[in-house]
Amino acid sequence: MTLTNQYSPDIVFHPATTLNEKLKEMGMSRKEFALRTGKPEKTIIAVLKEESSLTPEMAILFETVTQIPAQFWINKQARYNEYIARKKHEEAITQASEWAKQFPYAEMAKHKWVISTRNAKEKTINLLNYFGVASHSAWEKLYIETRLKVAAYTSLKQSHQPHAISAWLRQGELQAKQTDAPVFDVKKLKSNIPAMRQLMVEQPVDFFKQLQIFCLNAGVILLFTPKLPKVPLSGSTRWLNNTPLIQLTARYKKNDNFWFTFFHELGHIILHGKKYISLENIDFAAADPEKEEEAHQFAVALTFTNEQEKELLENKTITEQDIINYAKKFNTHPAMIIGRLQHDELIPYSVGRQFMESIDLSSL
Repeated sequence: MTLTNQYSPDIVFHPATTLNEKLKEMGMSRKEFALRTGKPEKTIIAVLKEESSLTPEMAILFETVTQIPAQFWINKQARYNEYIARKKHEEAITQASEWAKQFPYAEMAKHKWVISTRNAKEKTINLLNYFGVASHSAWEKLYIETRLKVAAYTSLKQSHQPHAISAWLRQGELQAKQTDAPVFDVKKLKSNIPAMRQLMVEQPVDFFKQLQIFCLNAGVILLFTPKLPKVPLSGSTRWLNNTPLIQLTARYKKNDNFWFTFFHELGHIILHGKKYISLENIDFAAADPEKEEEAHQFAVALTFTNEQEKELLENKTITEQDIINYAKKFNTHPAMIIGRLQHDELIPYSVGRQFMESIDLSSL
């Protein structure tokens, strides 16, 4: 968002300038003016030296003595206050220039998250607007120090590329604001799992839109947000107020990775509630290995179970037709079987590529 039609003069004078001129015109000393207004002389001197602000109460008193309307003094002080505040904000923008350089701005602009520009100051302003913060120190408190104690934030202090990660997370927040989700219903979410699994098995062209509908029907927002360079994020789960949000990158653009990540994040919602934040493949301070393992096993149970893998491996040799037959028997997709065998290093990644289906959500 860009604010337009704002007039920012190069300089605005403190009301003391006008007041000093008026006292000189009236031939009145500071002491006499203080007596006539009923204010302490030190208070009047502080205003005249621009060391203190002129209050609405003073404006009323000044009106009687100077015959200049109180509104004039009030407006004069307000314009000066805004001028000083904007000067401080300009200084904050200058101080944030090095901070702004840490973000993959060009990639963010490519995704239309921010306005494309080569001007360093404009980049800084756009990033502050993007995060909805007044300064880079405010960003630090939100994403590094985590001063805001709500479920949507966690400290990225120990993570690699915290600036890029925060940009990706922020985009999820902005996307989620465009969706009006019903109240979260965990029973309904669980009841929708068989239908969501079937999407994994059949892989229809519009599977992601259907998946979003199943999630939203239970009060869960499911989003695709493109990954940023040097950030190995596959997905994230967190709660925005009382609404769970699953944010995915479709990082490897393969169906086995996509579905396992989705069910992993779904597991966090069902098993761990709103106090836990998941950042898949990212090391960060609040990561809980036990909870991550629980979510992992949740995904295993819904894609290709350990028992099913054991049954498959009882075969001395495994042919392409075996994979197809077992996929039908276990009601899963062949890619989930191949993906597991590759992950467990039982077969090389060059084997079974024909079962992998490409996932491209960039057109959404």
